[in-house]
Amino acid sequence: MAGINWYRSSDTNKDCAVDVHVPLCSLADVQLRFLCPTDLSEVRALCQEWFPIEYPITWYKEITSSQRFYAVAAVYNQVIVGLIVAEIKPYRILNDEDAGILAKAFVKTSEVGYILSLGVSKQYRRNGIATLLLDSLINQLTTAEKNKVKAIFLHVLTTNSAAILFYEHRRFQLHKFLPYYYLINGRCKDGFTYVLYINGGGGLFTWFIEKIYRAIYWMWKPRTLRQRPEL
Repeated sequence: MAGINWYRSSDTNKDCAVDVHVPLCSLADVQLRFLCPTDLSEVRALCQEWFPIEYPITWYKEITSSQRFYAVAAVYNQVIVGLIVAEIKPYRILNDEDAGILAKAFVKTSEVGYILSLGVSKQYRRNGIATLLLDSLINQLTTAEKNKVKAIFLHVLTTNSAAILFYEHRRFQLHKFLPYYYLINGRCKDGFTYVLYINGGGGLFTWFIEKIYRAIYWMWKPRTLRQRPEL
């Protein structure tokens, strides 16, 4: 692992200036930087090439300009060859299909990272660029300042075996099957939810916290609700 300073795009647009430094994995001749507004057309063309989902233009404007997103490009010879887009959000506001990723004890205070997109240009795949981008996010979310983030999750098509193998190799766990989750070219497609637990958010610790939560709930539950109904 090595720390790499973010660099400025060759464009002089002041919106591209970045003063943030985060820990990253290093690949020779590949640099990482945050997306900026002048990247919009290039990023849109790449996403249309990589993904079967059609994103609205407003989405591209947001990921290239809003600090709400962790939107990072991998650049080789001044050309974007890969990117990752993620969002940190409170666990309590997740959609119904994503509920249950964490134990109930985490609901009020915890946050989760959601990977919206991760892609690499076809000619540059299998060079570790996707791992570099994913590691940059994981390293960013496993600092002391981000201790509230207990999991990173994503959705993936059930037919995208390459992506599934990649995430499983990176220790993501299959969490849920999502029937008819995607609408692609007018047809419904099934998806999976995959989760990587971080900062003590999963594994035996999550199981233990869940058991404690249920025990406390049972003790404080009104006696009338604890009685079994008569058959």
